[in-house]
Amino acid sequence: MSDQDNNANANSRVLKTYQEARLQNIENLRKHVVDAAATLLQEEGPEAVTVRKVAQKMGCSTKIIYNLFVNKEGLAQQLYLDGCKLLANELESAPPADHPAQHLHNLGEAFWQFGQRHSSYYKLMFGGAFADFKPDEDSLNGTVTAMKQLLAVIHEAQQQGLISDHYDTEVIIRVFWGSLHGVIHLYMGGHLGDVRSAHVVYEQTLSFIIRSLLPQKA
Repeated sequence: MSDQDNNANANSRVLKTYQEARLQNIENLRKHVVDAAATLLQEEGPEAVTVRKVAQKMGCSTKIIYNLFVNKEGLAQQLYLDGCKLLANELESAPPADHPAQHLHNLGEAFWQFGQRHSSYYKLMFGGAFADFKPDEDSLNGTVTAMKQLLAVIHEAQQQGLISDHYDTEVIIRVFWGSLHGVIHLYMGGHLGDVRSAHVVYEQTLSFIIRSLLPQKA
């Protein structure tokens, strides 16, 4: 290799300071710890996610976990944000529709699928699975971001005059979301029978809400 090539390779290297390299290693370690906690969450449920069990899965001391996340709630915070990403992916996969009523139905069905496919994340985010964990503002904003499709569809329907101006957008979102949460919580609590029976109740609830919002077109 010529001196010119050696010089070109040297110039193309991106050098990092010790501090930059150390921060990158810490972030990589944090990601691996969150991945280990997420595996426990999905395989064994929220009750399995303890600092001790995560440390065992990582093959490290609990002190390292505490240094990275301070406590279990700090780790739960990261899992909550991961759950927001999963929820966003589910809602983004909902097929679009020309009419808001069908689009709302598709989003509602995607929300049900999130609860089924990622039940442990659902219990963490919305079911109080970690009794001492309360999502902070960043986490709550992550939920809002995940629900942006629902916000967009309702806002568009209001602009088209399909939803009455008497309804406040924020109230609509809370009623829509709260009602669907209620059915999922009842099902997870064993009050609605098997998954098929619960889904029938969910579908009926979803249809009632949409018809009340869009009575002429739903």
